[in-house]
Amino acid sequence: MSETILLKQSEIKELITMKEVIESVETAYAEHARHRVQMPAKKYLFFKEQKGDLRIMPCFMRGMNEAGVKCVNVHPENPVKHGLPTVMGVIELVDPKTGFPVAVMDGTWITNMRTGAAAGVATRYMARKDSKTLGIIGAGNQAYTQLMAINEVMDIECVKVFCRTCKSREDFAKRASTAFGVDVKAVTNAREAVEDMDVLVTTTPSTSPVVMEEWVSPGTHINAMGADAPGKQELESGILTKSGVIIDCWEQARHSGEINVPVAQGVLTRQDIRGKIGDVVVGRMNGRESDEEITVFDSTGLAVQDVVTAWKVYEMAKRMELGEKINFLE
Repeated sequence: MSETILLKQSEIKELITMKEVIESVETAYAEHARHRVQMPAKKYLFFKEQKGDLRIMPCFMRGMNEAGVKCVNVHPENPVKHGLPTVMGVIELVDPKTGFPVAVMDGTWITNMRTGAAAGVATRYMARKDSKTLGIIGAGNQAYTQLMAINEVMDIECVKVFCRTCKSREDFAKRASTAFGVDVKAVTNAREAVEDMDVLVTTTPSTSPVVMEEWVSPGTHINAMGADAPGKQELESGILTKSGVIIDCWEQARHSGEINVPVAQGVLTRQDIRGKIGDVVVGRMNGRESDEEITVFDSTGLAVQDVVTAWKVYEMAKRMELGEKINFLE
C-alpha cells in the first residue's frame, strides 16, 4: 500500500447519511465502554487574542483495528469576521500495522454530523418514549445537524429555536421546516424554547448560563452540546444538581464539558455523575429512572466518534472509487 485517498467535503456528503453516522457513533460509544479503545483526552492550543483554539484528537480502536487523528479548530467569530465555519477539521486515518496514512479527509462535515449523531444516540436512550417537542438554543450548523439526528430517533411534532440574532433563527426555521417536514418556529427568547419542551438541545459557545433551572419541566431530556472548553457553560448549575447526568468521558467533561464549571466550583463531584453514555448503550445502566426525571447528556466529543465514522467513509470511498489518490512518499 503506497497511496493515500484524499476526500473533500462534497465527496463525503455522497458517502454517508445521518442514519449511518448515528449507527457509527453508537458503535463508538459501545467500544469505548468495553475498554477496546486507546484514546487520550483531547489536547488544546488556545489562541486567546484570536478568540479560538485548536484540538488534537487521536484514537486507536483495538477491536476494530482502526486508528486515526483529528485536528479541529473552534473559532466562534469566524462566520461574521472571516466568512468561514466556526468549526473546521482534517482527519487522517492510519493503518495500525504500518502507520501508513490510508486517508486524509475533510473533518468539518464529519464533526458536525457525528456531534449531531451523539445527541441522536442520547435522545434515543435518555428521552421519554413519548417525547414529541424539541427546543433548540443556537441556530448554526451544529443546531441543524442536531435536528437532523434527533429527527431520525424521535417523532417530532414541534420545534422551537432561539438564538440572539433574529435573522439567523428565522432563516434556520424556514430552512429546517422545508428540509425535515416538521413545524420549526423561531421564538424571541430562550425561555420560550425551553419551557414545556420534551427534549432540549443547547449548541452555543456561551461562558454563562443561557438556560435557567426554573424553565426546565420535569421529564425533560437535555443534550448539552455547546460547552467544549474550560469556562464554557450553557446550563444553570442547579439543573445539573437535580438531574440524572450522563457524560461521554470524565477526563474531558470535567475539563471542558458542561459540568466543568460546577465541578471547578465544587458544586458537582464525580459521584454526582450517573455514568457514561457508552454504559447506557451497552445496557449497564438506564438512561433515565422515571418519566419525571430531568436527564442531561454532557457531550464533549470523542475522537472515537470521528475515527469510526471516518473509517466507514473511507471504506465506502474505496468501494465507490471516490477521492483523489496521492503518494506522499514520492
